[in-house]
Amino acid sequence: MSEQTADHGSIIDAIVSNSGRCTLPYQQAHRGDVFGTAFWFNDLLAEDDDGNATYRQYLLTAGALTRYDLAEIRLRPGLSESAMSAGALMMLRFQEGWIPLGDSGVSVLPTGVLHALARRKKWAWATDEITDGMAATGEDIARLGDAPVAAYALGHDVGPDRTQREQAVIVGKVVRSGDHGGFVWDGLVPQGCVGAPVFVGLQLEGSRFKLVCLGVLLPGEGGSEGGSEGDGDGPRHPVATFDRIRTAVRGLPEASASGAGTAPAAKSRWWHGRR
Repeated sequence: MSEQTADHGSIIDAIVSNSGRCTLPYQQAHRGDVFGTAFWFNDLLAEDDDGNATYRQYLLTAGALTRYDLAEIRLRPGLSESAMSAGALMMLRFQEGWIPLGDSGVSVLPTGVLHALARRKKWAWATDEITDGMAATGEDIARLGDAPVAAYALGHDVGPDRTQREQAVIVGKVVRSGDHGGFVWDGLVPQGCVGAPVFVGLQLEGSRFKLVCLGVLLPGEGGSEGGSEGDGDGPRHPVATFDRIRTAVRGLPEASASGAGTAPAAKSRWWHGRR
């Protein structure tokens, strides 16, 4: 195991405190069998000398889980500063809103449609986002080396009634795979957690570490599209890394990205001391 990662407890605390509101559980409506996790991502466009930043905002998930027309996005307390009118949002023509990012396996949804849906219901989103500072760079990825690295997926399991979708931090490992330095997830992936953000902790000097979002958890190779449970001997799930994702997002045509809107970026913490 790589020595560049901090202890489990500190990293899990950092994930929950910084990114607990960045994930959304979604599913095919009307008792469908496809369940996934998506998360908010702010793509940094510009930053001035005073630290004021402008970004475009997207949802990210595994593209294989978006190929149906009617979706249900489950809501939970804390995602709005005012009362929500329901426990879920219904989205028509779901698959039409997602933009595939080349052959990465990831698709993005400009979040303008989500903000519009909330406004019609007279509430506003209050979320955490994966920011440019937290999304892994090529340098971050190179630091992981070739040894297995402890990793953490922030996803939403499928409860017994198929609507609970409780958030959980799933602990596993990522391992380099193939000639191009990609990664696969080695460990349990509960149903509903495909599409989730995957985090690692990069060790800094002393007891400090940098929390990094490595990328997006994809469906298991040879597994079901819904991301069914696996184990160490089951299908290993590729992780699409943010170095490729960032490049693909910034290569989107202006017309495709226009629904993301632009706004000043909120400040986000990703540096932590280990307890």
